[in-house]
Amino acid sequence: MQQHDGPLSRLRRGHEELVLDLLRRNGPLSRGELGARCGLSRTTLYDIVGVLVANGAVVVHAPEATRRRRGRPVERLALNPGAGQAIGIDFARRAVHVAAVNVAHEVVGTASHPHGPGLPLAERIGIAERLVAGLAGDSLRLAALSAIGVGVVGPVPSAPGRPAAKTESDDQSATSVAPDADRTVTPDGALPPAVPDREALARELRGLFGVPVLVDNNTRLAALAESVWGTAAGERDVLYLRLSHGVGGGLVVDGGLHRGAHGLSGEFGHITVDPGGRPCECGGTGCLETVASVGAVLEAHRAAGGTAGDIAEVTAAARAGREPAAGVVASAGHHVGTALAAVCNAVGPGVVVIGGELAAAGDALTVPVREALAAGVLPFSRPLLDLRPAALGEVGAALGGIALVLHRSPLLSRYPQAPDSGEDR
Repeated sequence: MQQHDGPLSRLRRGHEELVLDLLRRNGPLSRGELGARCGLSRTTLYDIVGVLVANGAVVVHAPEATRRRRGRPVERLALNPGAGQAIGIDFARRAVHVAAVNVAHEVVGTASHPHGPGLPLAERIGIAERLVAGLAGDSLRLAALSAIGVGVVGPVPSAPGRPAAKTESDDQSATSVAPDADRTVTPDGALPPAVPDREALARELRGLFGVPVLVDNNTRLAALAESVWGTAAGERDVLYLRLSHGVGGGLVVDGGLHRGAHGLSGEFGHITVDPGGRPCECGGTGCLETVASVGAVLEAHRAAGGTAGDIAEVTAAARAGREPAAGVVASAGHHVGTALAAVCNAVGPGVVVIGGELAAAGDALTVPVREALAAGVLPFSRPLLDLRPAALGEVGAALGGIALVLHRSPLLSRYPQAPDSGEDR
């Protein structure tokens, strides 16, 4: 029988997409919770859910016996874990990290491989391919692979005059790197000619795995991951700061990753904290990155007479209260708290998360951060701010790439199948 795609058919498909998207964003929900979020009538919702369960896109979880109360047990609906999987890859400055998650939001594997600075793109992609192959040999089913989310270092802006975020229709096609995401912002704010690496990266990954590729800034993706699986899970307004070889972060606003008008949000490392300080590679002076990045802290430690070979030795010495490490880390923490206070006063997050290698210093870092943060935020905000350490470690940005896919792409649920536009292939 010939199928006709009339108004009623399109309406029904839209309702199915709405239900699938709510489960993708929120994880398992009861029918009542779904109804409160989707706004469909009870009859329509039950009909839609019945079809999705029948075709395998959604599964029903019976309540645990220990949680049952009086009355009829409440079943929860979830995306079928076997309906698809997503891979996240973080091309960090000195390592490649990968993670795999199924559509039910379950992490099925992670892996990392460090490398030296300046490694050519082709070799870094090769590392990613080997790491993914290693996961495939364990628990990852590549036949079910649905999408890849990729984190990269540096700004990932949209071109002037174009929307920063892709539309839903864009996500339903073979989505690739965002417009002009391969460009870097110069100190004067201009966009220089495109650098081919990121475009080549997306094209190469599509060629290897045959699936759509979404690309974003890796620290912004780490922020998203911490709000989905990490220390800020369940929080809707989160400020994340990553103190690594670079300093950056991200904002989760009302449960969604904030990119800004041109996709340039989260560059907290370029907030000025010392007007008379050192020049920064961005063209500014005294940026947070010049005093709180891994390289800056190592340099300050050595200038103070320290002999640590790497940042892990510095943070270990700081945790033990040994000088000069403790003093150097405290100084960096003071600058971090000062910068965070300015951002908190502007955006009002409920949770502040600190990650990256420097966060391994523990209280040696967070105590001065708290002190400077408390001194800088408005008095009535102080008791409302919750400062937490990141929980996901080095694979945070890779998991964030997956969170980007789970939140923005309808391709993971197998239904409806969107045509592959072949864009940028």
